[in-house]
Amino acid sequence: MADTENIKAKMKVSSNPHVRSVMTTRNIMICVIIALLPAFGFGIYNFGIRALLVVGVSVVSCVVSEILFCLICRKKITVGDMSAVVTGLLLGLNLPVSMPVWMTVLGSFFAIVVVKMVFGGLGQNFMNPALGGRAFLVISFPTAMTNFITDAYTGATPLAAIKAGESVDVMSMVIGKTGGTIGETSLICLVIGAAFLLIVGVIDLRVPASYILSFMIFAIAFGGHGFDPAFIAAQLAGGGLMLGAFFMATDYVTRPTTSFGQIVYGIFLGVMTGIFRFFGPNAEGVSFAILLGNLLTPLIERLTRPTAFGYTRKEFRKGGAK
Repeated sequence: MADTENIKAKMKVSSNPHVRSVMTTRNIMICVIIALLPAFGFGIYNFGIRALLVVGVSVVSCVVSEILFCLICRKKITVGDMSAVVTGLLLGLNLPVSMPVWMTVLGSFFAIVVVKMVFGGLGQNFMNPALGGRAFLVISFPTAMTNFITDAYTGATPLAAIKAGESVDVMSMVIGKTGGTIGETSLICLVIGAAFLLIVGVIDLRVPASYILSFMIFAIAFGGHGFDPAFIAAQLAGGGLMLGAFFMATDYVTRPTTSFGQIVYGIFLGVMTGIFRFFGPNAEGVSFAILLGNLLTPLIERLTRPTAFGYTRKEFRKGGAK
């Protein structure tokens, strides 16, 4: 009788993924927060105390938006999993320091309520909430989202300067003493955070490595500079490539689950980022490349899922395995 009760206690109905691990969602989110702290801290050092205000408003707005949605819809309050904090932190780090507070609040509301909660909450969103909020702000307020003029930096961002044919200081880009969004400027800080996530096993290299390598190949082939190490280094250090590759493209919910699918996904992101940067009107393209990749994730998973035992590849693709 006791054994039967123990078996019933273990039979729980819950949403996927059904993976047993000591690493809970909350622990994963805390690890991501820790990994983002170097970039966040440098952002405050680089742009001043207002960077703390913008990111703080973004985090608080995301948390409050999720609580209010749960209360209004009479659902269990889920902010304890820390995912809203991560969304707010990522969104804040993707904003310029001059971003008006009310726009930050609006972008946070869109990221949490429209992109995440309306579709069922964590694990059900079809795109990365932080990037969804950023894309909403870019489309709605393009002037504010491209205003990188501060007391310290009055010129164009390094990527914009490169696109205009100007020279840039690559070492300053690596350190982070340049204009840009709050969390994207310091390559060193982002690599430190990414290394921490790799060491604790929160992410692996399949997506970021395939993303970065495919972008480098695209830059060599179509960037107009051939194999120019300085140009390639500037493209890697500038903009949101590293922030996107390690912290947003690796999102468990919106990336493919198959190993080969993750590599295909990363290659797609690298090619799309290159197309946006080198052939588009703007100097950046990471956010929209990842969002497009998110939308294609179901298709990539379908085409790269392993064939079930007892079926040919053709039969399995036609839906022979139920």
